[in-house]
Amino acid sequence: MRSRSFAPIARADARVLVLGSLPGARSLADREYYAQPQNAFWRIMAAIAGADRALPYAERLERLREKRIAVWDVCAAAERVGSLDTSIVLATVTPNRFEPFLRAHPEIGAIFLNGGTATRLFDKLVVPKLSPKHQALPRTRLPSTSPAHAGMPFARKLALWEEAIAPLIGR
Repeated sequence: MRSRSFAPIARADARVLVLGSLPGARSLADREYYAQPQNAFWRIMAAIAGADRALPYAERLERLREKRIAVWDVCAAAERVGSLDTSIVLATVTPNRFEPFLRAHPEIGAIFLNGGTATRLFDKLVVPKLSPKHQALPRTRLPSTSPAHAGMPFARKLALWEEAIAPLIGR
């Protein structure tokens, strides 16, 4: 099945860019980032930005924008059966166009990658196409918020995400 990414969530003055790999089946069905209820993304964003899953989706997005957090995916499109990142067929990946995005959001000072697949895809398919200035942006792999990454307790994931992002968003 060919899956497609959503438009980025971002204000022009975004300081932080959080990248997933590609929306899963539930996210595609609901047309929302991280719609799978067991995904820890919104629990983490509740602590970092006040964007709790209990809020309407539009309000969660606004809370992220207010904290100058941008969210997008590495893949614009790819073939994948199901929702696991390990099922993304590398040969079918079309990456999102990051150079124009980063030029339009010049205050982004750091990129945070949600898990190993997002990191590998970004490093392989995106970084070589970026300008030297954008290649030099600090990039940090954070533990995946996916329920498939159950080997790390939520409290540890949260601590690592907060430690990385909170200093950059003025908390």
